Amino acid sequence: MTAAAPNRRRRARDLGPPWTGAGEKSTLLGVLDYLRGSIAGKVADVPEPQVRASGVPSGTNLLGLIKHLTFVERFYFLGEPIENLTRTMKPGPNESVDGLLDAYRQTNAAVNEVIEACEDLTEPAPRVPGRGLGPTMRWALVHMIEETGRHAGHADILREQIDGSTGR
Repeated sequence: MTAAAPNRRRRARDLGPPWTGAGEKSTLLGVLDYLRGSIAGKVADVPEPQVRASGVPSGTNLLGLIKHLTFVERFYFLGEPIENLTRTMKPGPNESVDGLLDAYRQTNAAVNEVIEACEDLTEPAPRVPGRGLGPTMRWALVHMIEETGRHAGHADILREQIDGSTGR
């Protein structure tokens, strides 16, 4: 475990997700986009090997969180299978910060297109072929907000352990 630097750096004041007032779907998507930006920001400027370092016994690390969330979004909104969920938390030696962040952002954009195209959040979300009907788009969106928020909290702790950086 890496000790936090004595000079804690605080990021700019966080105003939270946008207050759109434009309806349920745009509100949910606004919160999800806010959380996505938060977790991607925790990886920014963290050098190797610290971005892969775990400060917890489970092995959770910043880069693994980005990789995992990419797979989970692709599963729920693009209907892509996940063969081994545990493996999604472990970045390979040839996977870079830039590459995994780029894949995450590309996935976010593709998922946003699926969400924007959905006219009724009670409709089923895309599902992996052969697995029957999926949850509703509303459930998938709320679940993805919960999943991303939980892992953003993990990222907050890991980043503070690395260099003392706190805040969004």
